[in-house]
Parts: sequence; C-alpha cells; structure tokens
Amino acid sequence: MTAPKRKGRANGEGTIYQRKDGRWEAAGYVLAADGTRKRIRVYGSTRREAADKLAEKIANSHRGLPVATADSTVGDYLTYWLNGVAVHRLRENTHVRYAACVRLHLMPGLGTKKVARLTAKDVRTFLDRLRTTCQCCAQGLDAERKSCCAVGECCQKRLSPLTVTYVHSVLKSALEHAVREDELPRNVARNVKATAPRPRRFRPFTAAEARQFLDAARADRLHALYALALRTGLRKGELLGLHWEDLDLTTGTASIRRSLQRTRTGGLTHLPTKTLASERRIALPTECIRSLKEHKAQQDKECKTAGSAWQDSGLVFTTPTGRPLDPANLTRRFRSFLNRAGLRRIRFHDLRHSTATLLLEQGVDLVVIKELLGHAHIGVTAGVYAHVRLRLQRQAIDCLNNALNGTEEPPDIHLP
Repeated sequence: MTAPKRKGRANGEGTIYQRKDGRWEAAGYVLAADGTRKRIRVYGSTRREAADKLAEKIANSHRGLPVATADSTVGDYLTYWLNGVAVHRLRENTHVRYAACVRLHLMPGLGTKKVARLTAKDVRTFLDRLRTTCQCCAQGLDAERKSCCAVGECCQKRLSPLTVTYVHSVLKSALEHAVREDELPRNVARNVKATAPRPRRFRPFTAAEARQFLDAARADRLHALYALALRTGLRKGELLGLHWEDLDLTTGTASIRRSLQRTRTGGLTHLPTKTLASERRIALPTECIRSLKEHKAQQDKECKTAGSAWQDSGLVFTTPTGRPLDPANLTRRFRSFLNRAGLRRIRFHDLRHSTATLLLEQGVDLVVIKELLGHAHIGVTAGVYAHVRLRLQRQAIDCLNNALNGTEEPPDIHLP
C-alpha cells in the first residue's frame, strides 16, 4: 500500500518540514530589523505549532513590523524588541526608562555585536566596563561642557550599582523574549551573576516624628491625604487616583483600583495599579474616616466658590477647581509642608516606609503588612524591611536576657 501523498503547503506558508530530532521547522522571508528582507526559522513540537509561529511573524512583517533574525545585531534586536514587543507590555513611563537605558548604555556597549554570537563573557565584560567608566566621558558630555576628561581632570562620575543592575535586567528581558521566540537557544545574560546592589537606605519617621507630622497636617488643606498616606501606606499615585466612589465611609473601607500618573504622551493619566496584588480593598482607620468627611465638606465649599470653573473629576484629592493634582506638584507641596512643620526632609514615598516600619515595630504580622501595602510577594515586604526585623530580633533577645537575669524593665532600644 502506497503512503498517502503529503499535503502541499499553502501559498505564503513558507517551508515546513520535520527535523531528524522530531521537531518541526518552518522557514520564510520577513522584514528584518535592519530594513532588509531575510529568511528566518522557527520551531515547534508539531507542524501546526511551527506553522502558526511562522504565520504570526509573516503577518507582522506584512504590517510593516520588523522581525528579529538570527544574524541581527544586538542594537537591531533591541530596537525591534522595544518598539514591537515591550511597548505593548510595559507602562509608558517604564518603557521610557527602558528606552533610555538602551540608548545610553546597551547600544554603545553591545549594539554592534551579533545576537546569535553574544556570549556570557561579552555581557560580563560590558557590565564590568559600565561599572568603572566615567559617564561624562562615555557619553561625550565632557566635550560639550569642556570639563572632566576634556580638560584633563576626570570627575569619575560612575553609575551606581543599582543602575548597573537595572541595565543588566533590561538586557535579560530582551534576550528572554528572543529565547521564547526560538531565535536564541539560551539567554546568555542570565548566566552572568550580577553583584547584588545594596538596598536603598531610607530613614522613615519615628513614632514621635509621625505624631508631629499628623499634628501639623491638621491645619493643611491636604490633611486627609497626608493622614491617609501615613496611616495606610498608600502610594502617591494610588492616593491621587482615588475617587469618592472608591470609598465607603460607612463601613470604613477603600478600594484601590487605579493610579494617577503623568506620562509623556497622555499627560495626567489614570493607569491600572502597579501590580495585580496592588488592586486591593483596605480598612480605613477611624481617624482617616473623620478627616475624609471633613475633606468632603471642604471640597463642597470649594465647588460652590469655583462655580462654573469647577471641573467635576470625581477625585477625592483635587485642586481648588476640581482638577487632578499633579504628582510633581504634590511632591513640592510636601517638601514645603515639612519645612513649615520643622520636620526633617524625607521623600513622600518614605511615608509608606514609615507605615510599614511602625507596624512591624508594633508586632503586626508580615502577611497583614503585605496585603495592606499591596506587595506582589511577601518576599518583597520581608526584603525591604529586613533591617527592622533584625532590630526587633535584637530587642526580643534583650528582653529574654532581662527575664533570665531577673531585670524587670527592658532596656530602651533606640532604633536608628
């Protein structure tokens, strides 16, 4: 009995055949990242999987979207990845930071190398050079400003370890996509062990400073916002994105659904919360319920005063004419408020750190703090506040020593 005749491939489907290792390979021509038409190959465990992968790339090519190929340079591939992949998956502000990282560091350092020939040694050498190179010289700023190396006195302005780690993570993300699309057998950037940067140091308010902060805030127009920030740990964007419909002042709860951010193209824009875990429902402290009711009465008066100039945005915290509050303006107001209150300068985000630190020092469980702050994983909470937990362990050990030594009063532990 003769074998059934193999079904011919459809027009434009490309070449599809089964390899000796059992996998299916499909090949066809697409628009490459450098503007030329090149032949690409994709693989699948079945004929249909390989055909679908190739069809998707050919369809993108027909729409004018370049497709990375095996002989693309790192620069071409990063351009393709930024404009064709990452732009659809990242927030706009995050995409802007990724693009700046690619333009300033990855393109000059690795842009001319072939993606398929990139090695872990190349990546490690690049990162080592990035750590030790003066950025004024590397980016030509010394020549423009006639300073630094241009006048023979290098300022040694190097990237922080945190920034080097960020550059490494962007490269890993881009190459990981290449692996998922079967353009690379492995992600060589993952084989390079990065030096873990020291966690950013912050000095949250002590309990005494927090009380002074809340006392001073009572006379401020945004007293409800400041109280909510310190007592619940909400992020700045989450506070500014709160609508009255998100609050239930009868039951004392708030639903965190969105964040107000300023983007380059859209201006002030309502975006989803930072992560899925950030979308949450929290209990409101009694003091916050009271201050929010006072704030609502104040906002109603401002609405009457503004008259036709009032813009009803439905937001809890607005300008005196109902417009959304700009995050940058809130930062400036916050700094001015701290100066007037005689408090040391901290970042607005440090109010969130203060909330978590004070809760930990009161013995609140990490799981509860994670849910209140909206962290995606408890490891994030534990990692950020590891220094607090260590001090609490020391305090607990001292209390045990006092009990064993017969001391009635535990020593006063001053937390730095």
